[in-house]
Parts: sequence; structure tokens; C-alpha cells
Amino acid sequence: MESLRERKKQRTREALLRTALELFTTEGYERTTVDDIAEAVDVSQRTFFRYFAGKEEAALALMEVTVAHFLQSVRERPPHEAPMEALRQAVLEGWDTLNDVIEAIAPVELYLRMCRVVESTPALLAAHLRRSAEVEETLAAVLAEREGVDLDTDPRPRLAVAVFGGVMRLTERQWSVGEDFSLDAMRALTVSYLEQVGPALSESWRTH
Repeated sequence: MESLRERKKQRTREALLRTALELFTTEGYERTTVDDIAEAVDVSQRTFFRYFAGKEEAALALMEVTVAHFLQSVRERPPHEAPMEALRQAVLEGWDTLNDVIEAIAPVELYLRMCRVVESTPALLAAHLRRSAEVEETLAAVLAEREGVDLDTDPRPRLAVAVFGGVMRLTERQWSVGEDFSLDAMRALTVSYLEQVGPALSESWRTH
């Protein structure tokens, strides 16, 4: 059972995170300082650094939560599902439960606004893509273990993840420049693009 001290620490971290995201989305990532965040929560800069290594970590924290949720969903998919189907079902299941996962920390609307900030801020986008590459390697290892193949000698896990990761990246980019910034819109776009993977890779694009 969590102690009073642990609960207080968790509340402080969540207050710092929510405040950081509010400032990043209203004032801009580059213009917001660690001091601004700490002052808004009425804590010291030193306290901020007890919970986050810097602004970048705070900015991407909720994305890290959703990634961890997705990886766990992949691990729990039924073993009879083909790899791409397991990835597809895991991401769709993730969308269906994302509200609960995010709302425990911050409003979903704030998370979505922060996603747009990441897409439009070069430093954050570079960090996000770097972390995505690391996640893809982890995901390939999960698939290899799930399918009982050797990741070092069998290219299929990395190939499947490369295709899947490309679709997810396309979804993020297209959603961020669209007109509907709701969670439903992002989910619908994800479903649409994933459903087109098979035809796009195996069928002719010519119309007669």
C-alpha cells in the first residue's frame, strides 16, 4: 500500500506535468522555462529536477505512458494472431482505453494539444522520432519472442515493425495538419491507414 509520502510525491509530479503541458501548449515550448513551471506549481527548480531530467522529458511524458500501454497490449494479444494483426488490434485496443490511461494523469484534450506542439516543434519532434526508433526496436524484440524467432537472424520482426511504425508516423503527421483534432479523428485515421496496408503493398494501384 502506498505511503502518504509516496502519494504526495505522485501528486507533485502530476501537478508539475500538467502545468508544464499547459504552459507548453499556451505559451510555447521554447518560451517556457523550468523556472516558469516550478513557479506555477509553487515549488523550487530543484524539486522539478527530482521528477524530470528537463523540459523535454516533461513534454514527452504522456506519450511515453501511451507507448508503454501499447507495448503491454501487444504482449497480451492472443498467440494465434498473426504479427501485423496483433499490432493492429493492440493499437485499436489502445485507442479504446486511452481515455482511462491519460485521464488518470491529465485531460485527454491537453494530451492531444501537446501532440500538436510536438509535431510543430523541431527539437521535440527530433526527440520524439529518436525515442520512436528505440521503441520500434523493443517492439521488434517483443514480436520475435512472441513468434519464437531469432531477432538477429530473422528480418521479419523488424520489417513488420517498420511498416507499422511508418503507418503510425503518417497518422500522426496527417492528423496534426488536419482540421479535426479530436481523439476520435486520430483513431479513425489510424484505422483507415492500417486497413490500407495490405492493398497498398500487394495490389496494383492502377485503375481501369
